[in-house]
Amino acid sequence: MKPFSLELFFKYIIKIVPFLGVTMIYVLASLLIGIVFGFFFAAAKIGNNRFFKLFAYCYTAILRSIPSVVLIFLVYYGVPAIVKPILGVDISRANRLIFIIITLSLYSIAFISEIMRSSYHAIGRGQYEAAVSNGLSGFQAFYRIILPQAFVVAIPNLGNTIISLLKEGSLGFTIGLIDIMGRATLLNAATYSNHILEIYFGLAAIYWGTSALLERLFVYLENRFSLNYKLEHTADKQAIQMEEMV
Repeated sequence: MKPFSLELFFKYIIKIVPFLGVTMIYVLASLLIGIVFGFFFAAAKIGNNRFFKLFAYCYTAILRSIPSVVLIFLVYYGVPAIVKPILGVDISRANRLIFIIITLSLYSIAFISEIMRSSYHAIGRGQYEAAVSNGLSGFQAFYRIILPQAFVVAIPNLGNTIISLLKEGSLGFTIGLIDIMGRATLLNAATYSNHILEIYFGLAAIYWGTSALLERLFVYLENRFSLNYKLEHTADKQAIQMEEMV
């Protein structure tokens, strides 16, 4: 193996970075889908309907126990096998990015629904009851009192989830997706592994840098939303006190 070259290290980082856009597409798309559907699954877990509650908990238990690489292959080979007999359309040659988004969305729904459920239960029931007793409707109490606090509680775990999606998505190269991992794999094959250290240290640096930026972003969001809620909550309390004095 040749000695490590710092020049080649930066050279391969420059070659890999343009494919970070593909990585962020599937991360953000699956996060958005996970938040939307995760909300409904969390509502099912919190609600009183036994069927939906059982379905939501079973879904979470199953998806959290399946390794990501297995789920990728199940989606990549299973979805076309299901779609073709039903719709008569062969999607086996569709863009690999679609299959990765589906896979990570299934994965994120399970985790985000648990984040939302636990965040909801972290807020005391007494705050909801106090808000209703002060004249707010049930929806207003949830929207103005419970939801902002639950969102702040959920932010750190959402940050961890998006970083997990970033890392789990790297397995997309197993089905031929060319993201930063796929690009690094191609570069390594093209150089016959002669520069394997420079390529994969460069890839590791990109993953680390992206994860660090995302982590800082979510810390900022947590601090910002915490401050906004405190200011709004203080203003609401002052308004209520003024009304009581009048």
